[in-house]
Amino acid sequence: MTKINTNLHSSRRKSRKAHFTAPSSVRRVIMSAPLNKELREKHNVRSLPVRKDDEVTITRGSHKGREGQISSVYRLKYVIHVKGVNREKTNGQSVPIGIHPSKVLITKLKLDKDRESMLERISRGREEKKNRGKES
Repeated sequence: MTKINTNLHSSRRKSRKAHFTAPSSVRRVIMSAPLNKELREKHNVRSLPVRKDDEVTITRGSHKGREGQISSVYRLKYVIHVKGVNREKTNGQSVPIGIHPSKVLITKLKLDKDRESMLERISRGREEKKNRGKES
C-alpha cells in the first residue's frame, strides 16, 4: 500500500520529532477542538483551532462536565487553561490545570472578522463538495 500523504512520516520517531518541534503556526492547527452540535449545524464545521475567549466544556478526565472560558492557550505545552479549573499547591497558591484542546467541546465561539471568514471558507468548501457529488 502506498502512502496517502507524502508530507507526513509513518515512522514513530519522525512523527514525534515533527510534533514536538512544530512551529507555533502548526501547533495552532494541532490544538483544535470540536464544536458542539448546535454550532456544528449552524456553521457546517466540525472543529476549529481554540482561541482565548472561547467557552468550552471539558469532556474527559477528572474535570469532565466543567464549563468555563479559555483564559490562555499555551502552545508550547499543547494545553489550554480554563477559568475556574485550578489546583491548590501545598503552599496554598492556586495554579491553572492544563487541558488538551481535543478533550474539550467548544460551546460558544469568540467571533472576529478573521474567524468568520475562516468559517465561511470552510463551509463554502463543504457545500461545493456536497454539490459536486450530486452532479455525477
